[in-house]
Amino acid sequence: MDYRYKGRLYQSINAMEKIQDKPTISIIIPALNEEKNIQATAEEVIAAIGDGFSSYEILIFDDGSKDHTGAIVDELASKNKNIRVIHNANTLGLGRNYKRGVELAKNEYIIMIPGDNQFLKKSIKRLFLSLGEVDIIVPYTLNYRIRPFHRQVISRAFTLLINLLFELKLRYYNGIVIHKKGIIKSVPISSNGFAYQAEILVRLIRSGHSYKEVGVDILERTHGKSSAFRPKNIYNVLKTISKLFIDTRINNKI
Repeated sequence: MDYRYKGRLYQSINAMEKIQDKPTISIIIPALNEEKNIQATAEEVIAAIGDGFSSYEILIFDDGSKDHTGAIVDELASKNKNIRVIHNANTLGLGRNYKRGVELAKNEYIIMIPGDNQFLKKSIKRLFLSLGEVDIIVPYTLNYRIRPFHRQVISRAFTLLINLLFELKLRYYNGIVIHKKGIIKSVPISSNGFAYQAEILVRLIRSGHSYKEVGVDILERTHGKSSAFRPKNIYNVLKTISKLFIDTRINNKI
């Protein structure tokens, strides 16, 4: 065999092996009336992915938007074969979009990143660097003081409450957590609202799955307002916590 050919063959084999060694990831992006944020969100996510994965998919959920969000994400999908758009006729909320995304996800790891452009490439990549070390990668906010004071107070109170009720020590429960697909698909998720990730983390960590906390910086949204603190959403969060406490602390269910 020609040695030059053999050398090229070995290089090709080594390149293929390196590609196969890289993980795969499914990224869920929910967007409700995010016409001013969604394109920047997608661009930051794609930049963070770079060449760090052997394959990826981005599942964008247009969650019943009344603005131009739907048209924008359709345009993004037309230019990138790894983007898939799901249009919801009505607004379903974060929890339902997450559960649907988990059902559709094909890859090894799953993460949900909101479409409000609060997470820059450097923060997302910081999480990706820990892939393969543990079952769950849990981010917490380093620059939390950029948020309004009332949000800081409510967020800290929520974290303290969950830690006390379930004997845990996490710094934050509502971040862009990365899960292994096989694990996240095995856990029951009853919440359709903002407490969906807290429910998942409590169930998985109390059942013994390994995790690592990673500090990240965020941006405060510049367009639109968060709906997290509407009375209906707060009620649903408290309802989820109550059910979770009964399941895990009283009935000893995962």
